[in-house]
This record gives sequence, structure tokens and C-alpha cells, in this order.
Amino acid sequence: MSAPQPVSDDRGTPGAAAGGGSASEQVVDDVSSSGPVAVDGYEERLLAFAGREIVPPRPGPDPVNAPMIRHWAEAMGDGNPVYRDETAARATGRPGIVAPASMTQAWTMRGYAATVAGRSGGPGSEELGALLGEGGYTSVVATDSEFEFHRELVPGDHVSVREIVESISPEKVTALGPGRFVTTVRTYTDQNGETVAVQRWRTLRFRPLKRPTPPPPADTPETAQATPSDTATSRAATTQAGASSDTGGSRADEPEVLRPRPAVNRDNAFWFEAAREHRLVIQRCAGCGALRHPPGPCCPECGSFDWDTVEASGHGHVHSFVVSHHPRHPAFEYPLVVAVVELAEGTRLITNLAGVTPDEVEIDMPVTLDWLDADPGLSLPVFRPFAQEEQQH
Repeated sequence: MSAPQPVSDDRGTPGAAAGGGSASEQVVDDVSSSGPVAVDGYEERLLAFAGREIVPPRPGPDPVNAPMIRHWAEAMGDGNPVYRDETAARATGRPGIVAPASMTQAWTMRGYAATVAGRSGGPGSEELGALLGEGGYTSVVATDSEFEFHRELVPGDHVSVREIVESISPEKVTALGPGRFVTTVRTYTDQNGETVAVQRWRTLRFRPLKRPTPPPPADTPETAQATPSDTATSRAATTQAGASSDTGGSRADEPEVLRPRPAVNRDNAFWFEAAREHRLVIQRCAGCGALRHPPGPCCPECGSFDWDTVEASGHGHVHSFVVSHHPRHPAFEYPLVVAVVELAEGTRLITNLAGVTPDEVEIDMPVTLDWLDADPGLSLPVFRPFAQEEQQH
């Protein structure tokens, strides 16, 4: 099960497009970095961490319990009765209620107080963090989380976690800055020492790029409300050809800047592949027929791992939206409208709105599908207003 959890540094990444994503794997050719570059056998010292334990076996603060399961299921909108109803759980052959598999890591989290106090998981973790800081890798973005579950957890289980470093990559040049991918393996065990789950966790530790200070926004209302291009395709062409600095895009004399890369994994690769073909698909459970987005390995309604896809009609309405002005990223035009669009099929996705100014956007406004060919390797669905004459036809 993959569950990417992007966590940006303090610069942020504006204008997330449909499907979500991280800029960590976008390769660029010309970068300048901040922070020191370590020497004196640094590479050997860093790579020597492979195979080392950085978090010794550490029990979670609380045993698995029904109230926390209930809160989790309510927060996630997961109505599966095996998490809260003893009778329903026994009807499936279980001894009683079980905890959602996605809660496994939650049972071992240190909690708010430990996080504020700056307490790490162990001395090995602190040592690795200090060594990465020595190389200038002071920022972090999580890229992959892959779980293997051995059994379901039940109330009374007390989960512990142990973490070792699996590998540290050579330095990579990414859109965020020069960095290294650090992969660790977390083994979760119960009170009897038996393995209940294994998590492979990968982060990018990077030196943030020194970026030029963007020009201040124009003072005039006309410039502040710059009209986007009529279609998403022309927006992409304008961005790549070099938009004026007043809209926040790249200037003609600057190198082309690509959109941040999405975090593609085994669970969502099919979605991005369909997008490259200008097809907006929705994952459908082959067991109960429920539609779901974002993609995932398991149906939240019936728990089935079998699924197929249906192609969306491309019609929907604006469920909510925000207008992003800062921080500015040279691959986007500003002001940038980021919306949650509810499709006619009932699922929702985060996307950009095209062909509309911020003051024209309204909640429940009908929209229709368009496509943004951001670059040869990335196509994303965007939406534009659905005109009255289109509705009549």
C-alpha cells in the first residue's frame, strides 16, 4: 500500500494540480545550492549508515483501543462496520472489532508533546540528522510510504516500532535542490514480538535552491486580476514560451521551468497514464461498484482489493476554491485558482480552473473538463466554466 505524504519545506509549492504530487524527482540542469558541501570522507561516513538501526524497538504510548479506532474511522469517513460493531465484525469471521490497517503507524507516534520538545526516535536518528545537516541537507520532503501488513490489529495489542536505514542514495539533482533519497525500513511488532507490519519509508533530504526574489506584484487592480488564457493548452504554451513577470511566469530570457512532478506510485500510476492520453478516469471497486478518488489499493466501503476504472463524463461543479498569490513559482501564472471540483459521478479532485478570473468563480459553478499539457511528460486535467449555450446542447 502506498501513501505518499508530501511535506514541503518552508517555501511551499504553490498550485497543486489534480492528483497531488512532489517536486522531488524533477531533474533540472542548472542549479545553485545553499549550505555547506561536506568533505573529509563525508560520503563514506554517510553511506556507512546503510544497515544501521536508528530507532531501537520503541513501544507506542497507548495500546490499540476502541475509542481511537472510532475517532480515526469518523475522521476518515470510513463506515466499515468491522471497525466499530462487534457483531458485524464477528459475522466476517473476526473475533471482534479490528483497527484499520492505515492506523498502524499512528499507534507508535510520539505525540504532540514529544514533537514540540524536539525529542527524536533515538540517538541513531539524531546522528544521521546531524550528518545530513553537515552536508547542507537541511530540508526534507517525504516521497514514498509502502506498507506490508501481516495481520490485523485488535484492541489490547501494544505495538512497537524499530527502524533501520536500508539505503542512502548518491547525491541527486532535483527541482528542489541537490539531495539524497534516504530509505528506511520500520518493523512493527506486537506485545509478543511478532511482526504485524513492515513499512518502507523514503524521504528526500535536500539543500534548498537559492531562488531569485520575484518582482513585486503590480499595484493596479487590472494587473492584479490578470486574465488567464482562454484555454488550458494556451496557458501551458504561454508559460513555456515565457510569460511576463507580472503574471509570475518565466521571462523569455530565463530557462523553461517545469511544473512540479507528481508523486507517482503503484497505486496511482494508472491515473497519470490515462491523463497523458487525455482521459480522466475514476477508480471503481469491482466488488461493490463504489467510485473513489484519490486512487488507493483498497475499497473504503467493502474492503475489496479488486478494482477497475470508468471514464468520467468531464462535467462537474466547483465545490470549493482558493486563489493563490504567494509564494510564486515560475511554472505557474498568477493569481492561480485552485479548486475542488465535484464530478457528475460524485467523486472530487483538486485541480486548476482555466479561462476564468478569480472574481468570476462561484461555489457550485458548472465546469467542464479541459487538459493542460504542461510539458511532454505531464498532462493534467483542468476545468473551465461550462457556458450556458453548452448546457443547452
